[in-house]
Amino acid sequence: MSEDALPASPLRNRAFVELLAFRILAILSYQVVAVTVGWHIYELTHDPLSLGLVGLAEVIPYFCTAPFAGYLVDHLPRRRLGAIACACLATTALLLTAIATGRLAWPGHLLIYAAIALTGTVRTFLGPIYNALFARALPRAQFGRGAGMGSVVFQLGLVIGPALGGALVGWAGKGVAYGVAAVLGVAAGLALLVMRVEDAMPTGERAPIFASIGEGLRFVFGHQVLLGALALDMFAVLFGGAVALLPAFIKDILHAGPEALGILRATPAAGAVLVGAWMAQRPPERGAGRLLLAAVAGFGLCIIGFALSRQLWLSVALLFASGLCDGVSVVLRSTILQLATPDAMRGRVSAINGIFIGSSNELGAFESGLAAKLLRLVPSVVFGGCMTLAIVGITARLAPRLRRLDLRELH
Repeated sequence: MSEDALPASPLRNRAFVELLAFRILAILSYQVVAVTVGWHIYELTHDPLSLGLVGLAEVIPYFCTAPFAGYLVDHLPRRRLGAIACACLATTALLLTAIATGRLAWPGHLLIYAAIALTGTVRTFLGPIYNALFARALPRAQFGRGAGMGSVVFQLGLVIGPALGGALVGWAGKGVAYGVAAVLGVAAGLALLVMRVEDAMPTGERAPIFASIGEGLRFVFGHQVLLGALALDMFAVLFGGAVALLPAFIKDILHAGPEALGILRATPAAGAVLVGAWMAQRPPERGAGRLLLAAVAGFGLCIIGFALSRQLWLSVALLFASGLCDGVSVVLRSTILQLATPDAMRGRVSAINGIFIGSSNELGAFESGLAAKLLRLVPSVVFGGCMTLAIVGITARLAPRLRRLDLRELH
């Protein structure tokens, strides 16, 4: 597509800019919490399995809540629902502030895991709300560029959030870091409340909740391209994620402090920001399926290299390269999701996407912690990278429509 043929920039649309503000502020809030709580719990336990349990504490309520969150997003005012979710993000951060500062004591670490469980519940609403309002804020002709810009903002949050969290923990302490996360959650809710966009709800009789959820599941599982893209990303993140183990790598392999943790957490997203910005200007169409498969394979190779690295600079470089690959995957999956989903089902399909992708981060964190406990730290991450490569091969064989995908077929 030539530059002259591209539609006007989505950034000229005020509602879309306000939607992006909501997205980055919410991401910053829970990323600061994620970095801080990882350091907090490892500082208390010195056990990599405890880092995996943080992921498990988030993923269980995520799985249980996500289908109902999608239904609610399709049937209730999205902006108000999003503002409530952001208020709950702030509440979680305030609870963790009280724990970190000693104002709220509880035997063991159960209260920390309970706070993370609340975060998992709240996060099920954020993605569906963003995706449903995305389609209201932008015309269809701008979906490709808008998805690229949304990916850039998402990845910027993943760059700034961990770096900010690590800096706050290192320089001001855990209580201050959690307090900043609470402020960011409130700001995200305010960005939604001031957003000017039509948020019309479906008229007529609502389908029963479980029948409605089932309709969304049948749509996803009957769409080979969408299902293939979601499954590819889910299993790659599940087996190929090393982020949850970064506190252990920092302390035991690279011998650095919390500031380095923030840098390493942010580095993959920095690569994704660059590739997302490039793809926002030149949305891919031809060969999109092959590009997606190649990007996920490259991600797996980078994770194997990271596991074998013993130098901080090399670890940073490999995580940056993994972010470049992951950024391609994120933009393509987001574009497929927006183009393939009917407007009336965006909440439910996005919630299913969250189960595939969002929860796989937390489930992957548990898998990484458990594998590190059983196989030791480095072999567990090498194993995960190899599994990612195997998943690419299996997906390429079982989803030929995805392998041959041209995005123009979905317009």
